[in-house]
Amino acid sequence: MFFDLFSTGRLDGRAVRLADSNLDLIGCYRAVRDQTEAVIAALAGLEREHRARGSECYYQVRDARFNPARARGSKTSYGPDLAAMFIYLNRTGFNGLFRLNRNGGFNVPAGRYADPKICDGDHVRSVARALSAPGVSLECLPFEKALTDVQEEDFIYCDPPYAPVSRTANFAHYTAGGFSEADHRRLLAALVAGVRRGATVLLSNSSAPAMAKAYGAAAVQEAGLKVRQVPARRAINSKASLRGPVQELIVTNASARTVKDVPIRMLRRGLGSGDPHQLPSTRTGERQA
Repeated sequence: MFFDLFSTGRLDGRAVRLADSNLDLIGCYRAVRDQTEAVIAALAGLEREHRARGSECYYQVRDARFNPARARGSKTSYGPDLAAMFIYLNRTGFNGLFRLNRNGGFNVPAGRYADPKICDGDHVRSVARALSAPGVSLECLPFEKALTDVQEEDFIYCDPPYAPVSRTANFAHYTAGGFSEADHRRLLAALVAGVRRGATVLLSNSSAPAMAKAYGAAAVQEAGLKVRQVPARRAINSKASLRGPVQELIVTNASARTVKDVPIRMLRRGLGSGDPHQLPSTRTGERQA
């Protein structure tokens, strides 16, 4: 959302707060912004290693370098080497998935890619320019704190870890503590409060029955939030036949438009289609990074 609005100039002269509770994501983006060339150099080294050793390199980086560095507390002050490892693992891991076990360790297996694009210096520099633009801030915050000072005419986009559509789908954690149904309800309450203060809200989530029920509650409708279903492509499922377009939910108080007017880019262009600003976005097991 940020990169799309930025690339079209619609954020010119505006203050932008990019907030996430995932230390790895925010740490990586800060390193890309502040130490761009060092990140590119470290990423180029990882690319050379991967070309020589493939999945053996992946598991060595994941288990002997990345996770030990995070366990030592380096994730609170991401340097260029750790940021490069984060990007490398995202590019070469299974479907770009970001998943933590209950101990906080990254445990995604290697992906099956013949020739993954790992180091793209121009791409990293374009991301750095966007993140360092005047008025753009990066903060590692839980959503409650990020939404406390919402004011009239603010625009809020929230992309929480998607609620599992079934019990068997709930196999991934965005952070070690997970994101529960109660967390989804608290987020919704915070957004309703923002709407009542005059903000425009947009939230995306899965079409899990619990979410559809929560978004259809009377208090949500009274606040002016409407629920729409849109098709989106899923790339992660244990059964290949079940990968493809599914219904997701968009919750917003923005002016209504028909689904035909909305460019569903994942359907039109396909996953991994080369977004000029695409870097890791740390999805849960139901979603593609």
